[in-house]
Amino acid sequence: MRIDVLGAVQAWHDDGRPISLGGPRHREVLGRLVAAEGRMVTTESMIDDLWTDPPAGAVGALRTFVAALRRAIEPDRPPRTPPRVLVTQGTGYLLRLPRAAVDVHRFQDALAAARRSPGKAVDLGEALALWRGPAYADLPDSAWVQQERTRLEELRLQGVELRADAVLTSGEGAGLVAELGGHVAEHPWREPAWGLLARALYRDGRQAEALDTLRRARSMLVEQLGLDPSPQMRRLETDILNRSSDLEPPGRQDPDHSPVARPRLGPRTTVELARTLALAGGDALIGSRRDRLAAIAAAERTGDITLTARVIGTYDVPSIWSRADDSAQSRAVVAAAERTLRRLGPDGPADLRARLLATVANESRGADLTGAAVETARTAASAAEALARDLEDPALLAFALNGVFMQSFTRPGLAAQRDGIGAELVTLSSRHALPAFEILGHLVRMQSASALGELRTAAEHAEAAELLAAAHESPLVPVLTAWFRARAVAARSAEPGGPTAATAAAAYRAADNDLAAAGMPGLHRGLLPLALLGLRLLHDRPAPIGPHLDWGPYLPWVTPLVLLAQDRVEEARTALTAVREPPGDHMQEALWCLTAHAAAGLDEPGIAARAATVLRDARDEHAGAAGGMLTLGPVRRYLIEAEACVEGHH
Repeated sequence: MRIDVLGAVQAWHDDGRPISLGGPRHREVLGRLVAAEGRMVTTESMIDDLWTDPPAGAVGALRTFVAALRRAIEPDRPPRTPPRVLVTQGTGYLLRLPRAAVDVHRFQDALAAARRSPGKAVDLGEALALWRGPAYADLPDSAWVQQERTRLEELRLQGVELRADAVLTSGEGAGLVAELGGHVAEHPWREPAWGLLARALYRDGRQAEALDTLRRARSMLVEQLGLDPSPQMRRLETDILNRSSDLEPPGRQDPDHSPVARPRLGPRTTVELARTLALAGGDALIGSRRDRLAAIAAAERTGDITLTARVIGTYDVPSIWSRADDSAQSRAVVAAAERTLRRLGPDGPADLRARLLATVANESRGADLTGAAVETARTAASAAEALARDLEDPALLAFALNGVFMQSFTRPGLAAQRDGIGAELVTLSSRHALPAFEILGHLVRMQSASALGELRTAAEHAEAAELLAAAHESPLVPVLTAWFRARAVAARSAEPGGPTAATAAAAYRAADNDLAAAGMPGLHRGLLPLALLGLRLLHDRPAPIGPHLDWGPYLPWVTPLVLLAQDRVEEARTALTAVREPPGDHMQEALWCLTAHAAAGLDEPGIAARAATVLRDARDEHAGAAGGMLTLGPVRRYLIEAEACVEGHH
């Protein structure tokens, strides 16, 4: 089996099937044993870690959790045979797994190897990529969890810095500027991080910015902490000032110790170029996002609030999907926009404030929001729209309407409302020659018509978007419309005389091949398996159970149906009970329908009732079709199932 704890606690069988671990206490027991790294944890210690004030039946409860985990981990173990993974030893329990089977152990081993052999530190990127969020992210904030999170976060930061140092030493590193800039912004008290950022800037031919970085670090350390910079920091500043050959990698020094001069672009030019390249997709899109963040950081360093606001607001690239491709980067952009808004104040220039508010609305993707951030993003969208209408600025209004669209997934059943936004975008943009937003308007209308089951109308908007894309060099558009056509084939495959399910599956796979190289991982990950699941549901077949399917962010809502397809009914029931409310994004109707379908199949009226309540406003829409890329069939079908489940218990 395999266990991951660098993020939410998850586990998989050797064949790739997800393991339903049960509730928070079950996962905490497993996590606590992972943290012990193969050592035995006594029953007494485990109880103290799980409960601040242990109940009278704590020992029995712990044994119940362990027994349930053993059944989940080794479902085929014959009765009365000793467990091989979660074993009893002495007065406690331990996990008997190879270190390579646990992500946190692989990470720690890679870090230790990099410390022993600095040449291996360049390869730490793979180990750092194991992190999906804070360690043990879904466990309660008990003392041992907080201690482990703190310890592992420190190791992660050391890994980031060790890898950056190795990359710089190897002779590369100019591309690290944006990454290290974000690292310093999040962890300003780490002096080594400032030094690495300065070295990366110098390697990129930006000597003045490198020196300014070190001076800002010195000011922060002295003024806020009362500390003098270390000797290493002072020596680095001297070396950069003198263009020391020590800063050049072996074999790369010039005879005069001077780095090769090359023209530098300012932040405004950089972000305008990034905006243009973003529409090309692929590596250009990925690079444009990186350059955008670097341009924002450079603008903020100047202290010029107007420049910073313009750099942030200039990147008005249309957004069509409600899950970010790089959520950390999106959060960094939102944070910069909010900082700049505060500095501008309520009396700042209305156009700048509107663009910053629209940026917050567009970058705050519904799938990535929690708590107060949800309302903040919606408020920003409304405020940006109101300012843009008052200013009568068509380009600004189009950008603001994009933000309104991104925040229009507050609940299922709003396809008609989004179609109105798309219609205004098309009219506004065609009248004022804003082709990128005119394309966006047609794609929004394609999605909305798809959600409403109006495939002919959706096809017309897909064709209109493709014609504009061909004229204005927007190669991402046919990638999206190919998915819509596959979605249409899937819908027809359930009709008499329609194409076969195999034909629909082939269309989905062909569309997925193009999407894989489009530079949009937030859209791509998990989409094909979800589409194939929808196709199976259209044909009344069980969920696919292939071990190599990457369900991505949709895994929690799919797991009950995958387990049901394997006749693992009780595990499916446990997984369904643990499923949370879907995020407010393009897939919320689909995920609610999966929940309703599983609840009906498992005869869980409470969960079925909750799903039915949410889905009633979307009864005339099609599940999963709000993105225009797949379908699970009419929402009404799943609503009827859920209501029948509830009625059966009255």
